[in-house]
Amino acid sequence: MDERLELLIRCALESGKIQRRYFQKRFDIRYKGEINLVTDVDIACQARIMELIRERFPDDEIISEEKVNRYDGDARRWIIDPLDGTTNYAHGYPFFCTSIAYEESGVVKAGVVYNPIFKELFACRKGEGAYLNNKRISVSKIGVLKSALLSTGFPYDLPVTENNNINHFIKFLYRAQAVRRDGSAALNLSYVACGRFDGFWELRLNPWDTAAGCLMVEEAGGTISNFNGRQFNIYEDDIVASNGNIHAALLDVLQEDT
Repeated sequence: MDERLELLIRCALESGKIQRRYFQKRFDIRYKGEINLVTDVDIACQARIMELIRERFPDDEIISEEKVNRYDGDARRWIIDPLDGTTNYAHGYPFFCTSIAYEESGVVKAGVVYNPIFKELFACRKGEGAYLNNKRISVSKIGVLKSALLSTGFPYDLPVTENNNINHFIKFLYRAQAVRRDGSAALNLSYVACGRFDGFWELRLNPWDTAAGCLMVEEAGGTISNFNGRQFNIYEDDIVASNGNIHAALLDVLQEDT
């Protein structure tokens, strides 16, 4: 196994131990915005992950949701969401994960997404496929939007912004078989990769939300783009992911006039 993928897995498992230790117990909650939470579990997971990376690769750059970040072009970079689904975690809802990716020369080379409650470890390396608990996974074969199960999410400032995804959500409620909104983009993307969801779209995401999950979808045979159908960049903020078969139909809906 590549040493960086090995480290990604170790970091995710260590973070998962911390999350399990405090889940449904007392911990501190603070607010980064009106409804945007951060807990001391987020901070503890981030600290442990960064410690492990610094031990092995002290010169690599790290960006993470709970720290001040800088982006230096083609640096060797670790992209961390220590606890994706913090609101779920704070409410005792068991849908959250750690998401970590490794990027080199502007290309995401490996990624891991780990849900410690379900003990599901999604892992991928560019060009070598995607795996769930060491078993290779692939996207679904659903071919029409009306038979598709989709997932999405909404921004934290939904009440005060027009670009809040509500219009797209309503359209897909009528066009797809069903739509889910469960609070973790990294897990949503991993679920597309393993065929549980047929498609996913969202606006205003960050690199730590998408880096690992996007590579997971691609390595599982799926398709990733932005809303205009162009190649997706993790430093952009709108994303469409699918099994490939329904991608054009998803884009058609997203590009409709409101």
